[in-house]
Amino acid sequence: MRVLVADDDFVNRRFMEKLFSEYGDVTAVDNGMTAVDEAVKALEEKEPFGLICLDIMMTKLDGYKALEAIREAESKYKSAQKERAKVIMVSALDEVALDSIQVCNDYDAYICKPISVDKFGKLLGKLGFSKK
Repeated sequence: MRVLVADDDFVNRRFMEKLFSEYGDVTAVDNGMTAVDEAVKALEEKEPFGLICLDIMMTKLDGYKALEAIREAESKYKSAQKERAKVIMVSALDEVALDSIQVCNDYDAYICKPISVDKFGKLLGKLGFSKK
C-alpha cells in the first residue's frame, strides 16, 4: 500500500512518516499543494495512494482544500467509492474548534495532535489497515 503524509511541521511529518512506514511505502510532503500534486501523479500512473494523512492547517493549501482537490481528481480518474483513498485529517485543533471551521467532511477519520502511537494504531485498525 502507498501512503501520503502531508504536514508542514518537520517533526510531525517525520513522526508520521516513521509510523506509517510500518503499513506501506510512504511519501511525505510539507504542504497541501504538493500533496495534491503527488496524489494526482499517483492516479495518473495508476498507482494511487491507499491512505492519505493531511494536516488541516498547512501552508500553500490547507488540508480541507487539498482533500477537495484530491477527491475531484479521484472522480476524474473514475475511482470507485471503494477504491478511493482513506483519508485521516490531523490537527492541533480539538473537535469543538474543528466543527467551527469545517468546510469539507469527505474524510474517514480525524485525530488530534499530539499523536499517540497507540491511538493511531487503533484508528488504522478500525480503517482496515494492518502492518506489513
